[in-house]
This record gives sequence, C-alpha cells and structure tokens, in this order.
Amino acid sequence: MTYHPKSDFVAVMMERGFLADCTDYQGLDEALLKGAMPGYIGFDATAKSLHVGSLIQIMMLRWLQKTGGKPITLMGGGTTKVGDPSFRADERPLLTPEQIDDNIAGIKKVFSAYLTYGDGDTDAMMINNAEWLDGLNYLEFLRDIGRHFSINRMLAFESVKSRLDREQSLSFLEFNYMILQAYDFMELHRRYGCILQMGGSDQWGNIVNGIDLTRRVIDGEVYGLTSPLLTTSDGKKMGKSQSGAIWLNPDMLSPYEFWQFWRNTTDADVGRFLKLYTELPVEECDRLGALQGSEINEAKIKLANEVTSLLHGADAAAAAEATAREVFEKGGVGDDLPTLTLTAEEVGDGISIVQLIVKSGLAGSGKEAKRLISDNGARLDDAPLTDAGMMLGADALATPIKLSAGKKRHALVQLGG
Repeated sequence: MTYHPKSDFVAVMMERGFLADCTDYQGLDEALLKGAMPGYIGFDATAKSLHVGSLIQIMMLRWLQKTGGKPITLMGGGTTKVGDPSFRADERPLLTPEQIDDNIAGIKKVFSAYLTYGDGDTDAMMINNAEWLDGLNYLEFLRDIGRHFSINRMLAFESVKSRLDREQSLSFLEFNYMILQAYDFMELHRRYGCILQMGGSDQWGNIVNGIDLTRRVIDGEVYGLTSPLLTTSDGKKMGKSQSGAIWLNPDMLSPYEFWQFWRNTTDADVGRFLKLYTELPVEECDRLGALQGSEINEAKIKLANEVTSLLHGADAAAAAEATAREVFEKGGVGDDLPTLTLTAEEVGDGISIVQLIVKSGLAGSGKEAKRLISDNGARLDDAPLTDAGMMLGADALATPIKLSAGKKRHALVQLGG
C-alpha cells in the first residue's frame, strides 16, 4: 500500500518498519496533526519484568512522545487476573493481586528509561485498568457492554479460531478478555481523551473490538495501529535466547548479557533492528546493515551500544563493550561477565563441571551441558573441555574460573565468602 503520511509519527512508523496495519491512516494522521494526541499500549503484569519482545511497543510509545503525542502506558492490574488467550495454546496461570502489584512495580522501572512522565501536554501517563475493572458490577456490565459483542464474530477472530481449531480448551474466563480490553479503550477515551491503541499484530482483533465499542456506546472516533510480530531471520521469536527470556530489568538480566544478546544479532537482522530499536537516522541504519564480512561486527557493536544505552545508560553500554573486547580480543576475564558465586557447602567435596555449566546459565539442563562438551563447544579458562565427568573442588574455585559455551557466551564461577 502506498500512503504518504502527513504526520511525523506515522512517517516514522512507516519508514522504520513499525507498521503492520492501521484502521484508518488518514483519520489517524489528521488527529495527530492537532498535537499532543494520547495513544496507549496495554501491558499485562504476568512477570516482574518485560522482555525484549515488548521493546518494539515501548519504542512506539517513545516515538509517539518524540513526535509530539502523549503516550499512555496502561498496566493490566485488572486484565492480568483474566489472562490474554490470543494465540496461546494454554491458559495462563492465575496470579494473586499481591503478585500482580509486585510485577507492576518491577515493570514500571523500565518505562521511565524510555518515556518522560509528568503533567505536561506530551508527558506520559501510567494508568492501571484495575481503576475501572475491579469495581464492575457484573449484571450491569453484561447489559451495558456485553450486548454489543457478537459471539459469532468473536469466534471468527484468528486468535480464538486458532485455539479452537486445535481443539484446545478456551475457558469462559479467557473468552472475556477481549471484551475487557475493548472496555479499556472506551474508558481511556472517556476519561483521558485517548484516541489511539497500539499493539502487536496479534492484538488486531482486540483493538478493532475496542474501536467498535467506543463508537457504539459513546460515539467516539478512535484508531488502531499494529506492529509486525517480530521474528529473527532464522525464524525464532524475538526476545528468547538459548538461556531464556531477555529481560529488560537489570536485576533479572545483567546489562552485559543484554548487550551481548544484541551483539550476537544475525547479520541479516542488523539493519532492521537498528531501525526498530535505536534512534539512528534511517540512512545510517541502512548503511550499517549493508556492511559485509568483519565490518558487520562493528555494526553489531553499534547496535548493542545504542540499545543498551537507551535502557541501562551509556556507562553500562561502554562497560559491556569494554568487557566484551577484553574477553574476545584479549582472552581476558572481564569484570562484567555473569558471575555464579557458590558457597563452600554447595561445592562440598566437589561439584561436577556439568552442574556448573547448568547453574551458570550456559545450558538449560545436564543433558544439554553434556552434549555441549561432547560437541567440543565448552571451554574452561579458554581450554577445550573434554571430560563431562570432571569434578572441581573448593581449591580449584579459589580463584574465579571462566566457563564458555561456543565463542560468544561466557560466565565466571567463584567461591563466595
């Protein structure tokens, strides 16, 4: 589709690769031109931190603010109690209100790195949908809101259909989720003048429901915009790695490991990721992404530095780069490597190298660690590890040892106390 945007925000979304679909390009463009337009993305509090999979959404809110809009981060204090079934094979575990509040407190820390909160026209707002969902009267809600939803239409949405086609159970609790998300959009429009909802393309059905409901109940003109669901060029879901989720909170994943994730980007993804996750000019992203051979590694370092600086600050990015150069170029140990500290009790008469590889996060299981050793992929202090039965005593751990899985993943193991 060829559309020539009038607003800076839609122009950025299109040229940097953020845009999958929009309910009304022209209407949204004109609303944005009026200035300080409120737009929101909802984040359910299913963990203490968001991971890299949510970063595209956070960057969309950041660009909305940078181009004169007003971002709203909607925390799902209410909807997390239900769980979004979109494109999931099973029901989410139910969390207690205390767990949800804890998770929201953890997630809040990340947003302040990307958005400026306050009372100004374009300052971001953080709102919790428990504000209106917790006090709902069920019968009134069914009469006033439920009557606007067609079950036939809800069953036709791809997110629901895919679950039913596989004959996987979809509980009535989860089925209510899209009604609650639609109600959120209407309430944000009514209370805060919000006229845009954004999300991943898996949220398209939920967003369209919210637009329909807002028009029907309060005759409000609102818009929806979705981003593509990101996979890496080798088909993997964005935000996951061999060692687990790439969390955004530094207490769940060190800035060094976060930096390293971006440094390990596949060559084919560098240009695209620079456009989505940094604020470098598009021409520069294209130039860096087109580099070949060893030069692309410098582009990957640039990507890692830019993304890490946005989240953790320039100092953390510089420290991570310095550690990486020391580890890879000089074979040194580096201060910033993920470190596993063991007590004398844990080591006892000796601890197996397989256990150390698993405990340090370099392998997900003992079986995986043994396979790593048998495939010549594991190293101890830069020397190949060949004996999966090796045991290390307290004396061997008196000074830190460096474990490596392949060329790019390393960890230190040391005795504490």
